[in-house]
Amino acid sequence: MKKVLSIVINIIAFTTIVHAQESYVQCEDTCAHIHGIDLSHYQGSVFWETVGENSKMAYVYLKATEGGDRIDDTYEKNIELAHRYGLKVGSYHFFRPKSELRKQLENFKTQCRPGDQDLIPMIDVESTGGLAVDVFCDSLFTFLKLVEEAYKQKPLVYTGRNFYNKYLQRKIDDYPLMVAMYSTEPPVLADDRDYLIWQYTAKGRINGINTYVDKSRFMGRHSMREIRFRHR
Repeated sequence: MKKVLSIVINIIAFTTIVHAQESYVQCEDTCAHIHGIDLSHYQGSVFWETVGENSKMAYVYLKATEGGDRIDDTYEKNIELAHRYGLKVGSYHFFRPKSELRKQLENFKTQCRPGDQDLIPMIDVESTGGLAVDVFCDSLFTFLKLVEEAYKQKPLVYTGRNFYNKYLQRKIDDYPLMVAMYSTEPPVLADDRDYLIWQYTAKGRINGINTYVDKSRFMGRHSMREIRFRHR
């Protein structure tokens, strides 16, 4: 009886390992697109040497700041180690429409230092903050201009497909775009505009990160050179 029980336990353990390994076989393992990830403190401690060994991940965007005074407490460590282990790195700011805009810019600038950047800054836009649409748009456009002036290049705008369709279509055509939609097919925007990057899952897995991670990939013929940070 004990021998039978031992065999059953070993079979279950083996099946669990196989399933765990299969969960790591995802989009980047079956296509030729350029893939990357974005991270914040939500991912906890990251084993960057292990991440760096995964040649499928070409870039990472790290959360630097949020609003006028919040700083991601993993940012400094993550940006140092991501560089050390060979990833191209960019930084992003979570935009709060009701927070004072220049204070948000200064907060971002304290962390997103040009000398540390391989990729253009990214602005994460997910909420109107309860503002009327025209007031929200004025706030966002002003902030994007401030970031553009500070870094001498247009930032990448990150947003969800539904949010874009509802609030931003035909309004940010001058800015490169990353679109989030978690599905098996790339999103089509209501105004049919082109975009550089598709964030296709919030439940990606990668060796070296013990939690779910956001994964994204370039679309069509778009490439890393389009988001390369231009050092003046």
